[in-house]
Amino acid sequence: MSVDATGAPVPANMPGNLRAAGLGFLAFAVFSGTDVLVKLLAERFEVPQVTFMVTLASLALLAVYAGVTGTAASLRPRHPGLALLRAFLLAVDTLLIHYAFSVLPLSEAYLLAFLTPVLVAVLAFALLAERLSALALAWSGVVLGFLGVAIALRPGIEPLNLGHAAAAGSALVFALSLVLLRRAKATESDLALVSTLLVVLAAVALAVASAGGGLARVGSGDLLIAFLAGLFMLGGHLLLVRAFRTGDASVVAPFQYSQIIWGCLFGALFFAAPVELHTVAGALVIVLSGWLVLK
Repeated sequence: MSVDATGAPVPANMPGNLRAAGLGFLAFAVFSGTDVLVKLLAERFEVPQVTFMVTLASLALLAVYAGVTGTAASLRPRHPGLALLRAFLLAVDTLLIHYAFSVLPLSEAYLLAFLTPVLVAVLAFALLAERLSALALAWSGVVLGFLGVAIALRPGIEPLNLGHAAAAGSALVFALSLVLLRRAKATESDLALVSTLLVVLAAVALAVASAGGGLARVGSGDLLIAFLAGLFMLGGHLLLVRAFRTGDASVVAPFQYSQIIWGCLFGALFFAAPVELHTVAGALVIVLSGWLVLK
């Protein structure tokens, strides 16, 4: 292990973790753009149809990119078992969080999703033997994370609904998918991991939409929004895959907290959602919980 200028030890994977942190920050920023557009579309269409439209746009863009760059062969996974399991988990996660966006303010949905970094740290420690802080401190962070959610959502004061349950379920499923991503073999291409996700997600969303009454007619303006959302979705997933394959899962995951900035900003700009004191207080507690887990 090398040392820095002060003589303090520097982990061998520090350069990779720094690159991964930057990629993770960009990924979650791009995903926030997708979330705003999904919420706009969900005002006119059922959530499964919105998910199908956005995912189909992402898949079309990926196909065009692979064709232009001559990387079409990289779209097929070499290890389909892990790729399909991760894709199914992310399909469930996407449908859950898209439903949460449709019925909750972005900031509230993000707050529950912020349980993901804490869950990733604990799962990575249990399943991947990644570094976790002293046990008492780590579990204090876990407890604080749930306390932060309680402060933000004020159960018993503010009514809870299925949107809150969907966002919490999304956090758990997303955490499992991120831990699986660290298990992906180096010989598996980033494009294959993303293409598998998009194919499975589009199929699941279409099946759910068909079971719920079919697809509604879509106008040209809505198609444009879906195209932009698909572009952001594709970019976010490519960045996230590269981030989690570059550095430790427990290092990248906390950058999801940056979404509270975009959630409050976009919520106020596009949906006239107020930024309330209890929401900010809960977010700060959740960020502190993640720091304790990773310290």
